[in-house]
Amino acid sequence: MSILHATHLVRSYHVRGGVFRAGSAIKAVDGVSLTLQANRTLGLVGESGSGKTTLARLLLGLERPTSGEVRFKDTPMPKPDSAAWRALRAKMQLVYQNPRAALDPRVSIVDSVREPLLVHDTGFVGDGPLRATAALESVGLGLEFYTKRPHELSGGQLQRAVLARAFVTLPEILVCDEPVSALDPSIQAQVIATLIEQQKRSHVSILFISHDLRVVRQVADEVAVMYLGRIVEQGPTERVLHAPRHPYTQALIAAVPVIGPRHTPRILLAGETPDPANPPQGCPFHPRCVQAQDRCRTDRPALRDVAGAGLVACHLVGHS
Repeated sequence: MSILHATHLVRSYHVRGGVFRAGSAIKAVDGVSLTLQANRTLGLVGESGSGKTTLARLLLGLERPTSGEVRFKDTPMPKPDSAAWRALRAKMQLVYQNPRAALDPRVSIVDSVREPLLVHDTGFVGDGPLRATAALESVGLGLEFYTKRPHELSGGQLQRAVLARAFVTLPEILVCDEPVSALDPSIQAQVIATLIEQQKRSHVSILFISHDLRVVRQVADEVAVMYLGRIVEQGPTERVLHAPRHPYTQALIAAVPVIGPRHTPRILLAGETPDPANPPQGCPFHPRCVQAQDRCRTDRPALRDVAGAGLVACHLVGHS
């Protein structure tokens, strides 16, 4: 069952021109359709600047799309800052990359965790302190942490406190935007284990944004690969990571460090990501693709269901 569904989302930004150049429009998200299933985790991966964070903000209603629609439980997303949207926000929480920026340095940890209950007026205000302490205990932060300020906690402890703050309102959707990228690998593992355990308890649906495919493999049931504002491949995690079909996905996976000899040739990405204000004609990936053919330079491939490969936007996949 789907809990969140996006259809043909586009988000454009106008860039002002200068003395010698005209203004232009940048499509940070360009025609994305996506479904988040109940009690499942969807991993969203891609290089920096691919549009992942903008897409997340559109899905949460923090920004309005230029075109397209987001539906939460088959109901259109309300306008940002409307009463209906504010009522919905308690059910959709966001975990940021930098936990120190997410917590008020002047407020104790337990009060920071309790704050969403006050902001969203969830009906749990009266038992807020009890719910806040229970949320902290559920992520492994005991009594000794309650009265501490953020600067007294380590990075891993802070991110667990942020998870407790996100879960205290009993959300149905959790968006995690690079939640462990700033942490050491050993601490990453602890935070990921906490997140997985919390999902088992609460049955929350998670959109997990990351550039680290090793982390995504641990948490995600399904993976969507994003390039220059578009989804280029999507499918079950194990299928995408073990048998990627799109050349961009293949290059991302080949870039992951491995211990010992490689069993497959390493694919290197050539050049830089194209200017989103002036995207290439045809397939947006073709200037960097070693397999590109003439058709790739003129025709934009649609994201389509390819038997045995999931959703792939590539002319070279599924054709003889």
